[in-house]
This record gives sequence, structure tokens and C-alpha cells, in this order.
Amino acid sequence: MTKIELTPSLNIMRQHEFERFSALIYDEAGIKIPPAKKTMLEARLQKRLKALGMHSFEEYADFVFSLEGQRQEMVHLVDVVTTNKTDFFREPQHFDFLVRQVLPNLRHGREGSALRAPFKIWSAGCSTGEEPYTMAMVLYEYAQAHPGFRFTITASDICTRVLKTAKAAIYPEDRVDTISLAFKQKYLLRSKDKKKGLVRICSELRSHVSFKRINLMDDELPISERQDVIFCRNVIIYFDKPTQTRLMHKFHKRLAPGGFLFLGHSETLNGLDVPFKSVASTVYRKV
Repeated sequence: MTKIELTPSLNIMRQHEFERFSALIYDEAGIKIPPAKKTMLEARLQKRLKALGMHSFEEYADFVFSLEGQRQEMVHLVDVVTTNKTDFFREPQHFDFLVRQVLPNLRHGREGSALRAPFKIWSAGCSTGEEPYTMAMVLYEYAQAHPGFRFTITASDICTRVLKTAKAAIYPEDRVDTISLAFKQKYLLRSKDKKKGLVRICSELRSHVSFKRINLMDDELPISERQDVIFCRNVIIYFDKPTQTRLMHKFHKRLAPGGFLFLGHSETLNGLDVPFKSVASTVYRKV
């Protein structure tokens, strides 16, 4: 009987390749990928091999670490390894705290021309846009009840794929189940073709939100104006403590005096040497 020699598949990521990719992703996006997630990383990068017509992770690594690959491929690599999960009105207590505590506090603390300046809020890690559009609904309602109140929303993410969806502001109907009926009727536009089951955020809300790609690992974050509030929820959970600390100092620099920072329900600044004080569960204020 002829003995058949089986050779390993070229599409299996070897350990030294995993270590190179995980180190690169950490340096570029701040995301720690432990050895236990090797299979996950392998599956996600397979998409890039297929898109580029490559047949092995070795070939892909040679490209990624080349000058041409650094210019062309890093954005796509980060797109496939980032996790993007969000909902409208996710962690609703944060939006209640924003309206009942933050907005009155900041408005009462301003004087003169500062009172007339627009309220500025940044959704850092906005994913497919549900968070900033939730902000827009809440703030638009507040503006209607408080004449003269104006606001701007900056929404950013490192992933170009989700930003494209966010800018389009078109969602399947089942994605808006967490929005109240009153807000649906007021702020959502239904597709003329009901069979498509799609809705779009109305233009009035869209006009208040500007989207941009921002890598939170960059030394200088391209946010020119100081923000009154920053939402960065369910993002730093993927970072180690040194990376979290560096990012919090960047946020501190971009917040106005007395500004507020909102984190995700499973995130905390406990144990970090950062100039924020806790004012509510996962809500912090600049000091």
C-alpha cells in the first residue's frame, strides 16, 4: 500500500505568524489578542487572504509588513479584527443621566457667551452609528424643551466598514426595536418598498452628527475643540491597563473643564492613575 504523506494546510496560522500579527494589532489598534484567541484571529484574517487572492498566512504577513502593505492593508486588517456590537439606547441609564444631571449641570455652570456655545459630545468607538443617533434623539428632545440649546455630535471609529454604515444611517427594522414608538414615528423614515424592511434616520438628526475615522492609539487625537462629554463605551475592555491609562489622559486633554466621561457597564477606571472622579456608575468627571 502506498503511504500518503499529509502536509499541513497553508491556511493554518503558525505560532510565530500569530505572534507577529498580534503584536502588530496591539501596536496599531491597542487590542490585545491572547493565544486563546488564535483560532478567532485566523478565521478573521482568512477573509483578507481570500480578498487578496493569497494562499498562506506567510504570504499575507510578507505583504502586511512591507511598505506597500503598511500603506494599503492596515486599514483593512483592523477592520476585520475589531469587534462591533451596539444597539440604539444601549445602557439607557446613561442617556437618562445625561439629560437629568449632565446637561443642567453644564448649562448652569456656564456664563455669557459660553452659555450660547453649542454643547459638544463625542461618541468614541461609534460602530455602526446607533449610539450617536441615540444621542441625537435625546439632545434634539432636550433642545425642543430648552430654546436656545444647540449641540454637535462627533462620532468616530477605527473601522471604515462600520463608519460607512453609520453615515448611510439605514438599518433593518429589527435593529430599531429598542427605540420607543414615539421616537420611531418622529425620527425614522420607512423605506417606500416595505418588503425591504429598512428604516433611515431622518435628515434633521443626521445633520447634527459628523463621522470620522480616528485611531485612539494615535499620539494626538484629531479633535480640535474641547468636548463637554465623551462616550467611550465597551471599547477599553479590549485594552490592557497601560493602554487604558494613556487613552484616559488623551480624553482628559480633549474634555472641557468639568467635562464628563461615560464608559461601558463592565468597564472601570479603578486602579488607573488618571485625573477623573467617579460621579455615578461608569460615569466620571474631569478634575
